[in-house]
This record gives sequence, C-alpha cells and structure tokens, in this order.
Amino acid sequence: MINLQEWRRGGSTFEYRGWPVFTRTGGNPDGEALVLIHGFPTSSWDWNKIWPELARHYLLYTIDMLGFGDSAKPRDFSYQIADQAELIETWLTAQGVGDYHILAHDYGDTVAQELMARDRERLNVTRADDSNLRIRSVCLLNGGLFPETHKPVLIQKLLLSPIGAMVARLFSKQKLAANLHKICGPNTPPSASDLDGFWELVQNNDGVGVMHRLIHYMPQRRRHRARWVGSLCNEWMPVKLIDGTLDPISGAHMVARYRQLVPNANVTELTEVGHYPQTEAPEQVLRAYLAFRTQIEEPEPMMVSS
Repeated sequence: MINLQEWRRGGSTFEYRGWPVFTRTGGNPDGEALVLIHGFPTSSWDWNKIWPELARHYLLYTIDMLGFGDSAKPRDFSYQIADQAELIETWLTAQGVGDYHILAHDYGDTVAQELMARDRERLNVTRADDSNLRIRSVCLLNGGLFPETHKPVLIQKLLLSPIGAMVARLFSKQKLAANLHKICGPNTPPSASDLDGFWELVQNNDGVGVMHRLIHYMPQRRRHRARWVGSLCNEWMPVKLIDGTLDPISGAHMVARYRQLVPNANVTELTEVGHYPQTEAPEQVLRAYLAFRTQIEEPEPMMVSS
C-alpha cells in the first residue's frame, strides 16, 4: 500500500492542451508496459494497494484523467470518453510506449473499450495515423461494460438530471462514504484512510464542480454501444474480467451478460467483494491478474506428429 502523500511525491505533470495532468510511472524497467486506468469519481491512487507487487513484474503507467484526482478539472471540457482515450494515447506516445497491456476499472473500462476500438481500426488499416501503439491484452474490473446491465446508484442518476450541478455542489465526504459503503462488499468497506484520500482527490481543484459533467459517460455508453461492446467481442487480443459480484452496479448480473456476449469469456468472480476489487481484495485481484498474464504469455504446446 502507498499512502497518498507518497503517491503524489512519485508523480509527475504532463501538459495536455494547456492543462496539467497528474501521471505516475514506475516498476520493472525490463517488464512489459502495463497501463492502469481508474474509475469514477476517484483517481489513479485507486491502484496504490496493488502497485508495489505489479511493479515487480511490469513497467507501470497510470494517469489521473481530466476531471479527476490531481489533474486539471476544466469547466469548458466536454469529458467525452474519446477525449480521455486521446489523452492517454498522447501521453503514452510521449513516453515512447509501443506495445502495452491495460488494467482498468469502472469508467476506466469504458476508456479501455474505446482504446480497444482504436486498436482494431489500426489493425484494419482504417485509421490513418502514424501511431506505434498496440494493445497486447486487457483486464477489466467492475464497470458498466453493457449499458443494458448498468444499474447506477441514486447519486449518479441525480448528477445526470437537470439539477445535476446543484447535486454536485452538495456532494460531501459523508455522501461519498455512504455511497462507497453501499457498493462495496459488507465485509470489505473502505477504510478511514481510504475515504480520506478519496475525498481529498475528489474535491481537489474544485472537483465537485465538474462531477455533473463527468457523469455524462453514461449516455455515451448507450450512444456508442455497438463500438464499445464490439471491442470486447474480439479475437485479436486476450481479454479478462475480474468482478466483485456483490456490486449492485456491475456485479453478478453484469457477469451473466458478459458470459452471454463475449466468446470464450475469461472471468474470475470474487464472490465476497463489491465494486472496488483492487481496494477491497487486492491480493485476490493480484492473483487473478498475474495468473491471466502467465496464461497468455506461456507458448502454445507444440503438436508432435507420430
């Protein structure tokens, strides 16, 4: 586990369209690149409990997307998922990254789906750019992968309503804590230090003032369903789902839909865990993720003719 102050000290600032963006890199310089993409309404610090072990194996990259954490939270930004994907690709390119793997959660899952769609376009030579980026695998934690199974909590519905700006202004640490307790497992609630850090990052740079803008990722999921769900149902890269099934937003009901739609679905169900597996059950997430990477990296057995 890495406390928030240490996490911040290990970070850097990347300027994107004139806005400062918090980034953090580290890990094994000989390892493959692994990009960690956080969810709503938190930040890259969500990965602090699994970062040290992942850093033993991989070269890690993570970022606070615009509107989140210690990054800029502009009032005049559209907060389109495609824009967040463009931010990540721009930063990775500046870091000299080529091939990379993704581990994502929640809102970050949707960003990952957009990145996967872009990767498919490059493979099909339909996207005219000079990018050297190539995704090698994707692992998704709890998130709204399918708009038809996403069950938003009340605060999300209110933020999306005509009174969203007012609701955002009334958001507080107490409301954040209450909502996290509802969506996490009953035996794995966020600790007091988790809540302190989450809230500090949410409210930093007047973050509550843009929450009603950020929440528009939900209608974007419906609008771009064919593109983003299509990216999951692919045969060009390995995809893994690790899901806390007690999550009322994207738990067991979402897993059932995933198994229906995704060919050869590779799923690990964490039956005592809710919406934040990486903070509720970091050891289980690490075991499942490292096993996935071992599985895809082992060479296929050679066929021997008799």
